[in-house]
Amino acid sequence: MNRTFSLITALFILSCIGAINVCHAQQDATKSTIRDTTTIDQATLNSILKKNSQCYKQGKVANYIPELRKANAQSIALSVVNRDGNIVSAGDTQQKFTIQSISKIIALMIAVRENGEATIFDKMGYFGTEKPFNHFGNLETMGKPLNPMMNAGAILTTALIKGNGEEPFVKILKMIRFITNNEHIDYNHAVYNSERETGHRNRGMFYIMRNNGLIDGDGEEKLNNYFKQCSIEITVEDLAKIGYFFANHCVRYDGNKQYQDPNLSQLIQSQMLIAGMYEFSGEYARTVGLPSKSGVGGGITVSIPGKMGIGAFSPALDKHGNSLAGYRMILNLVRARHLSLFD
Repeated sequence: MNRTFSLITALFILSCIGAINVCHAQQDATKSTIRDTTTIDQATLNSILKKNSQCYKQGKVANYIPELRKANAQSIALSVVNRDGNIVSAGDTQQKFTIQSISKIIALMIAVRENGEATIFDKMGYFGTEKPFNHFGNLETMGKPLNPMMNAGAILTTALIKGNGEEPFVKILKMIRFITNNEHIDYNHAVYNSERETGHRNRGMFYIMRNNGLIDGDGEEKLNNYFKQCSIEITVEDLAKIGYFFANHCVRYDGNKQYQDPNLSQLIQSQMLIAGMYEFSGEYARTVGLPSKSGVGGGITVSIPGKMGIGAFSPALDKHGNSLAGYRMILNLVRARHLSLFD
């Protein structure tokens, strides 16, 4: 009888183990299915692009930099680098435009790698703001920029990158080329000259920080590096690759781990989330809920932590200086696929 009981008990235990294994297999399959639902296909992008193709009529191309006025307001493009590194794009994917303020996250990465986070943020804050991107912030009161995403902080960040002359700019350009795996990327000389000749507000910030002892050296070489980095030309696919890079611990979309650094990617994404869309950042965090960085050239790069990167482009801007159609395309995609950090 004891033998019979032991046999029955053994069979019962084996059946339970089998049931548990089946349950785990089903859970794994479910997780796999969930992961697959976040993969973006061509049809999705085409639909979103078409839906927002007329948004440019409600925006305005940046005109405070004369050369940017020449942009075609009707240009529009959307790109995604999926979790597996595959790229899907729609619209004017070959259209080049200047990276502008999106270059700030690249400069921040380099400055922190060279100097350490503590050194950089001893000279500026981690704070968000309700002020526009070119506001002096608390420079005139506290003497330091609010964060590295506003112009003042970004000018200081670039000035803290080591090197003489244009060496800091070259480092930024090379890093963008690496992240995008695109050696053809360069800067637009006409846009650079236009920014340098008209950037008096940025020049004022530069000299206040020099006066406060935050920037060393004579002349405006360090400021010119900032103007030059903003003039780097990229495409919407390059933006998606940048978003992917920071979303995945600074690992490139093709798996290259040369700069892998989870802590640094966390820093960059946190700054994108709280200040990457300037005074619209709070509302953007509520609606989109993802680390993002915009530029007045019409681009927006988005990082979905641990997953994918998104690039959006449309040069017609809203009142905050963010791409109007770009924001709406991102919002449509995020809501359709439940991509927000808060979903």
